[in-house]
Amino acid sequence: MTKAEQLVVVRGEQPCDLVITNARVVNVFSGEILETSVGVIDGLIAGFGEYHGRATLDARGAFLVPGFVEGHIHVESTLLPIPEFARAVLPRGTTTAVIDPHEIANVFGLAGIRYMLACAETCPLDIYIMLPSCVPATPFEAAGATLMAADLATLINHPRVAGVGELMNFPGVINGDAEMLQRAALAGAKTADGHCPGLGGLALNAYVFAGVQTDHESTTADEAREKLRRGMHVHIREGSAEHNLAELVKIVTPANACNCSLVTDDRHPDDLVERGHLDYSVRLAIQHGVPPITAIQMATINTARTYHLAHAGAIAPGYFADFFLTNKLEDCAPTVVFKKGRRVAEHGRCLVDTGTLPPLPGPSMNVAPLAEKAFAVPCTSSTVRVINIVPGQIVTTETREAAPARAGLLVADTTRDLLKMAVIERHHASGRVGVGLVRGLGLKAGAIGSTVAHDAHNIIVAGVTDRDMLAAARALVELGGGFVVVKDGVVLATLALPIAGLMSDKPLAEVVAAQKKLLAAAQTLGSAIANPFMTLSFLALTPIPALKLTDRGLFDATCFQMTSLFVDQPQ
Repeated sequence: MTKAEQLVVVRGEQPCDLVITNARVVNVFSGEILETSVGVIDGLIAGFGEYHGRATLDARGAFLVPGFVEGHIHVESTLLPIPEFARAVLPRGTTTAVIDPHEIANVFGLAGIRYMLACAETCPLDIYIMLPSCVPATPFEAAGATLMAADLATLINHPRVAGVGELMNFPGVINGDAEMLQRAALAGAKTADGHCPGLGGLALNAYVFAGVQTDHESTTADEAREKLRRGMHVHIREGSAEHNLAELVKIVTPANACNCSLVTDDRHPDDLVERGHLDYSVRLAIQHGVPPITAIQMATINTARTYHLAHAGAIAPGYFADFFLTNKLEDCAPTVVFKKGRRVAEHGRCLVDTGTLPPLPGPSMNVAPLAEKAFAVPCTSSTVRVINIVPGQIVTTETREAAPARAGLLVADTTRDLLKMAVIERHHASGRVGVGLVRGLGLKAGAIGSTVAHDAHNIIVAGVTDRDMLAAARALVELGGGFVVVKDGVVLATLALPIAGLMSDKPLAEVVAAQKKLLAAAQTLGSAIANPFMTLSFLALTPIPALKLTDRGLFDATCFQMTSLFVDQPQ
């Protein structure tokens, strides 16, 4: 229909396609509940009032809530391609997602971004993409590609591109690196996402001055408040490994809530099934004292406005008819979900085709031949740096401890919860292997391994013996990427991720079932963490303090430079 023809319907002179009657509408603009009917025409909200329609749905007093808008997620971290991700989140009330395909871009470069755009074209979930600005995340690790500002410029005007993704090299931005400033400026009238854990003071001023508009890495209320005061839009994150919401909602007030959004960043498939997506974040926020309408605003209109999504995030004339019914606002558990006026999910079940997978850009495992000696490290000092996992966070701490050694070589020491860890370059067959020690995984035997290792996504393994670490690495190569659990040289469980070594090509239910078997196998090794693979994946994430491991060795993220595994004297 033309706009003029639609207006005839909006004026009530012709019937709507659909009318929702007897609804309690959550109005995210006025912050109130309206008892009214809502008309829908051509997938858009006609308005509120006494409409008649070709079809009607009696809400029977249920709440009508705008579809949720995810503001920052790496879909690859769900282990699902976009069609299966949509199948998981549509029944949860998510109707729009702003994604950062940073992970697949680190494997395939621009071809990986185009792959995700192609997936989005056939998906009923509205997908908008932030162009990955840090591929690789730092120059201290080997990724599968390198993307410069000139490369990103070829896609910035794509209608599904909402801006430039998280500028993780914040030291480069702050210090005026010409290339990083070009990437930030590329966003133009669109949005430039930030990533600056722990940053404050004059350095934070410089980061914001350079054009960065959002941040999702705050872990304390004070940090988030400081960023908010400087004009940043604060993403309050609750992921599978990053549990920041309870702390960060302390800053939310009626005066500043419009500058805050709920995001998930990284959410594993079992969490999507068992806890939910943004519906879980909304429930959690309400449980921690955020008023229900405010929590819904933070999962809808606040995010839509931040990314200039003009027709998403609200129930009002001219907005997309994206909404769901729920019987209890505090639960936000959808009974039926509509996307552009079409019923897409009901009682937790997706009702529509969520799209198809295009051909992959190419193979993603190019690993040099592996031998056990690759993990052998002579002890050159009696003191070693140890990566310490912080429960519930992706930051780590560094300690300096007596080096566990046998026959002059570095070994694991389960009595001190010290495991050996290795990162093996998998994109260029360089043969590079970085080795270190990690505390907090709790394994008493065997090894675990993964090709999900943010952000370069090389092979990462951790274990008690070099033999089992080697077996895990070889199994991952044979799988074409994924997760693996090994004990005494025997593979106990796997989850194959043939799409870039990051995502499965199987249905959601099969992925969750395989993941449960994988996690159960890890528990038999003594894992101290419910999902050690999620934690493992962040131990190579160089932009996050304090100590991480790459294929080139240990990286000190507090001063953004490589560091040695051994130290001359303990401190």
